[in-house]
Amino acid sequence: MTTTRGASTGHPASPDPARGADASGGPEPGRLTLAQILEILAGGRLPLRFTAYDGSSAGPIDAPIGIELKTPRGTTYVATGRGDLGLARAYIAGDLEIHGVHPGDPYELLKALADELVFKLPPPKLMAQVVRSIGVEHLRPIAPPPQEVPPRWRRVAEGLRHSKSRDAEAIHHHYDVSNTFYEWVLGPSMTYTCACYPSLDATLDAAQENKYRLVFEKLRLKPGDRLLDVGCGWGGMVRYAARRGVRALGVTLSEQQTAWAKHAIHEEGLGDLAEVRYGDYRDIREGGFDAVSSIGLLEHIGVRNYAAYFRFLESRLRPGGLLLNHCITRPDNTSQPSARGFIDRYVFPDGELTGSGRIIREAQDVGFEVLHEENLRDHYALTLRDWCANLVEHWDDAVAEVGLPTAKVWGLYMAGSRLAFETGGIQLHQVLAVRPDEHGGNGGLPLRSWWVA
Repeated sequence: MTTTRGASTGHPASPDPARGADASGGPEPGRLTLAQILEILAGGRLPLRFTAYDGSSAGPIDAPIGIELKTPRGTTYVATGRGDLGLARAYIAGDLEIHGVHPGDPYELLKALADELVFKLPPPKLMAQVVRSIGVEHLRPIAPPPQEVPPRWRRVAEGLRHSKSRDAEAIHHHYDVSNTFYEWVLGPSMTYTCACYPSLDATLDAAQENKYRLVFEKLRLKPGDRLLDVGCGWGGMVRYAARRGVRALGVTLSEQQTAWAKHAIHEEGLGDLAEVRYGDYRDIREGGFDAVSSIGLLEHIGVRNYAAYFRFLESRLRPGGLLLNHCITRPDNTSQPSARGFIDRYVFPDGELTGSGRIIREAQDVGFEVLHEENLRDHYALTLRDWCANLVEHWDDAVAEVGLPTAKVWGLYMAGSRLAFETGGIQLHQVLAVRPDEHGGNGGLPLRSWWVA
C-alpha cells in the first residue's frame, strides 16, 4: 500500500508551522506525514481511504468509504483521546469528516474499521519518530466539544454516582434532547428500547407492538390488574396495558417524556387507567401491584445498587406478583461494568452493564424466583438498523432541531451499538421472576410457559 501526498485533495497542502513544514509545504526531513503515521500504526492495512490536511493520503484510491482529517485540532483530539474518545471528539467537532456513508448511519464505516483495522505499536525507535512527527503541541489535551460531559471524577458536583440528583442529571442528558427529535428517530411508537421482530420483514412499529405484547403476556396481565412500569419512557407500556383494561402507573426522571406521555394518555382517553409521573422510582409509595415491568432502566441503576433495586421492586409486588426485567447486558459476568470513552461522555453518563448471570443472581438473592430468561440481541441489532434509517430519512430536520454535533452523536452511537449487538459484544436479556408467598407458592402459575414467543 502506498502513501501519496496531495493525490486526493487536488491541490497542494498549505505549510503548517505547527507541524514543522518546510517552505515547500512538505514535512521536515525525517518527519512523517499523517498518512504515513496512520499506515505505520495500522501495519499498512487500511480498509478505507484516508486523507489529511497536510496533503497526505493512504489506503485504496478506489475505496468506497473514507475519512478526512481536516484540521490540526483534529490531530490533537485523536492523539490525546483514549480509545474511541479521540476519534469521536474530532468527528463531532467537525475536524474529521466521513465519506461514503451517511452521518445518520455510519454503520458500514464502523464495520470496516472493526473487521479490518488493527492498531499495533511500532518498535520503540519508530514510535519515537511518530511522536516527533506528530509534535509535542498535539500531545497536550485541549477542551473537548461542548456536547461532552465531564469525566466521572468531576461529576461529584452533581452528587454521588446513582444518587437521586445525579441520576436525574444523567437521564436529563440523554432523554431530554427533544421529543420532536425522538419522534423522527423512534417513529410513531415512541419506544426507545429493543423491539421484538415477529419476522425479518416486520416493520419497526409492528416489532415494538409485538415487544409490548410479549411483556404483557409474560406478566399474565388481565383487565383489573395493576401494573407498575419503572423507567417508563414516553409511556408506551403504560398505554398498551391501559388499552387492555389494566391500571398502569409509570414513572420517569425525564420531564420531556412525562409531558409527552401525559398528552398521549389524554389524547387516547386512557386517563382513568393510565398515569405517568415525573420522579424517581424510589419515591413510589403504592404497593400490592400484580406486576412490575422494568424495560431499559437497569442500565442506569449501577451494579452495586442491584440488590436495593430488586428489593424495592419486590416490596411493591403482591405475593405471587411477577417482574419482567428487560435490559442491555454484557456477554459475561466479569467485565468492568462502567461504560468508558464515547458512550460514557456523550451518550449514557454513569451507565453500567453486566452479564445476565449477575442480574439473575441479584434478583434471586433478594427472594425472587426466576422463571425464564431469553436473549434478544439480534432483535436489538434490527431495532438500531431501523432507528438509523429513520434518522437518515429525517436528517435535515433532525439537524435543524438539535444541531449537527448532537445529530452526529446519535448516528455514531446507534450504528456502533448495532455492530456491537451483531457481534455479541453486548446483548439484551429479558428475565421473568415471581415474588413467592410466605410458603414458597407462586400464585398458581401454569406448569409451562403461558405466553407466545
